[in-house]
Amino acid sequence: MKRTSPENRLQAGTVATMEVVRTAAFGYFLSDRQTEVLLHHNEATRQLTQGERVEVFLYHDHQNRLAATMKMPFVGLGEYGWLEVVDVNPRMGVYLHNGIAKDLLLFRDDLPKRREEWPRVGDKLLVTLQLDKRGRLAAKLAGEEEIGRIAVPAASDLMNKWLDGTVYKVIGSGAFVFTEGEHILFIHREEMTSPLRLGEDVNCRVSYVREDGRLNGSMRARKEQRYSEDAALLLRYMTSRGGAMPYTDDTPAEIIKEKFGISKAAFKRALGKLLKERMIEREPGWTHLKREVLHKSLQEETTE
Repeated sequence: MKRTSPENRLQAGTVATMEVVRTAAFGYFLSDRQTEVLLHHNEATRQLTQGERVEVFLYHDHQNRLAATMKMPFVGLGEYGWLEVVDVNPRMGVYLHNGIAKDLLLFRDDLPKRREEWPRVGDKLLVTLQLDKRGRLAAKLAGEEEIGRIAVPAASDLMNKWLDGTVYKVIGSGAFVFTEGEHILFIHREEMTSPLRLGEDVNCRVSYVREDGRLNGSMRARKEQRYSEDAALLLRYMTSRGGAMPYTDDTPAEIIKEKFGISKAAFKRALGKLLKERMIEREPGWTHLKREVLHKSLQEETTE
């Protein structure tokens, strides 16, 4: 964390050792012999006496005055860390808690253009500190260079493993995730089960390990597992309707999507699996469970 030296002027984001020159009902006035700043009672971690020297972190308060706090921030100038989103302002950006009373603003210009891709309260972002044009502290997202320095190359044995991570960048074709194991993983939009936003926690499966140690991932299960899950979905649905449904290979894709939440291709694969296993019979406009399959499914539901 950056500290002031005798030849440097005080500025936000630095840690300085200052002298208590006088006290007031609302706090203490500190000085470095050139500049005085206020240390409010709420920002003092203990009682101070005049003449005492104390180490403080400098920031601009809500009245835009340079102020001091004895509480050290989670992230300082020249450092990177994960900070939690505590407020979202559509006009300004998002505010992050950095361990002190004044929350840190990440400007809207540094956020995705699509509002739905902004982080929400409770999400976490990897950021550092920067000074805006007025010398006030603001947040800055970690870029590819910073992420690349701290990332760890992934081993080939991660293939098809499920990993937890946090979205640190969203682009047109997908989202980049920094995993708990500190690997970089990319999820293409076609491999998302729902749109992702900046700062969102995600659980995803490794679908490819690149030669450079980066990963490609998917929020979907492996195809063979999905086929089984989709077939089970149709089986449960037909059982709940007495063993039949008015949907077949010829049913329009939009109706399939609305009714079952899966694509027409996935629906046809699931029907094919049930047909191959001799669990269904088909007629124009209808799909039926075989009588013995319906009886067994009803028995299993009763015993659950």
